[in-house]
Amino acid sequence: MDSTAVLQYLTDHPHFFEEHASLLGEVKLSSPLTGRAVSLQERQMEVMRDKYKALELRMAELSRHAKENETIAGRFHSWTQALLQVRQDGAMPRVLADSLKSSFHVPQATLRLWGAKPEYADQWFTNGASDDARIFANSLMAPYCGANNDFEAVRWLEDAGHVQSTVIIPLRKPGAAAPGGKSATFGLLILGSPDSERFTSLMATDFLVHIGETASTALAPLLA
Repeated sequence: MDSTAVLQYLTDHPHFFEEHASLLGEVKLSSPLTGRAVSLQERQMEVMRDKYKALELRMAELSRHAKENETIAGRFHSWTQALLQVRQDGAMPRVLADSLKSSFHVPQATLRLWGAKPEYADQWFTNGASDDARIFANSLMAPYCGANNDFEAVRWLEDAGHVQSTVIIPLRKPGAAAPGGKSATFGLLILGSPDSERFTSLMATDFLVHIGETASTALAPLLA
């Protein structure tokens, strides 16, 4: 009989080892852990311990992710509280950027808007965005997170020369759509860090999307 036939026989006769219990101690297998010969029972225990360790590692990983998400959720809550305390529309851009830095411990943050009301035409947050930057904003279907590839938007940061990694989040008009089905953008929100590993392309962007949506809603009253 070949091994396939033996396997099939044991599968079809699950009571075989109950009827031949002595084999459990007589059959010797090589242990991949120690290299010595062990009984079938000992080998089964090793397999179970390996599975238990794998489950422990998985649970530890899930616990770590849960704690990280809890921390981020707390920071997001702190940031939205700061936005809710703003009473003047014109103060929102500065509070939004500064509270992002303090709540999320981000070294640098800024933003730029276009299509704002005439009374904000000379403000810092409406100046400096070229047509290329606006085209770039419309092309972003999700927040950019990764290395600073000499983006124009990153140059809006106060200390742009030291930015190694960045997040660029498109600000979109709630409920509006541009030609082609993409949501119309009215600005960009930029985060920067001198640490090249702070923002990477491997990071999840779920919370960044929420930040973009919340920022867009908070800034919408400034639009014409």
